[in-house]
Amino acid sequence: MFFNNTYFFQKGLMNIDFSKELTIAKKAALEAGNFLKINENHLNKTLSSTNRDIKLQADIEAEKIIKNSIKKYSNFGILAEESGMSSEESAKTLWVVDPLDGTANYSRNIPLCCVSIAVLSDSKPVLGVVYDFNNDELYEGSINTRACLNGKEISVSQTLKSQEGVLITGLPNDTDYSDEAMIEMIKNFQNWRKVRMIGSAALASAYIASGKADLYMENKSYLWDIAAGAAIVNAAGGEALILNQNEKFQVDVRFSNSLVKA
Repeated sequence: MFFNNTYFFQKGLMNIDFSKELTIAKKAALEAGNFLKINENHLNKTLSSTNRDIKLQADIEAEKIIKNSIKKYSNFGILAEESGMSSEESAKTLWVVDPLDGTANYSRNIPLCCVSIAVLSDSKPVLGVVYDFNNDELYEGSINTRACLNGKEISVSQTLKSQEGVLITGLPNDTDYSDEAMIEMIKNFQNWRKVRMIGSAALASAYIASGKADLYMENKSYLWDIAAGAAIVNAAGGEALILNQNEKFQVDVRFSNSLVKA
């Protein structure tokens, strides 16, 4: 995990006005989400497609909206999926933005996609907003506030056993599809009542925070996909583990209600 010394972490939090930053994040998420929903036909234009990834005009336009909105009110650096890191690379406090998580779903009119905006302090997600614009559901949370969905408090499930639980997972681009790997994956799936793959890490995280599922586990996701969700899961009383970050900002994640035993 990428957690720094507690003293320096707490010192860094003194520079964050959580009420202000949450307001900024929600405003930007709502602006981008409404734009994506209203202009879906116009924005559903493929700009590039490599391996199993796809980039749409929607990603670019939504990111511009979010960055412009944030920059009006905040001096923190920004790490965004499409444009990368802003000039403030050494900043201890950083916005992390995924303008459209679930791009492939959006491109096929599958309503499982969202806007994800987080604040990191010393590399730890401390604030997050996830906006499911198809259902007009705004998830939010921070280390100073409880997790909420459209203003109402939410919390993780109380499921104790995986046999009674719902697992959400995903398959990264470089998944090992060998017979041995697939057999091991199926063995793991058999421990759960239900297994879901929804194509949006941010929504998967929000579903853990709101008790709709019990564990979200995926390797080699990207930091911008899960940063906001991590803050919201923690604020909902869950546990958000982020492991093995590499130079490409890929991470392994295990977000849960902190109770369920696989």
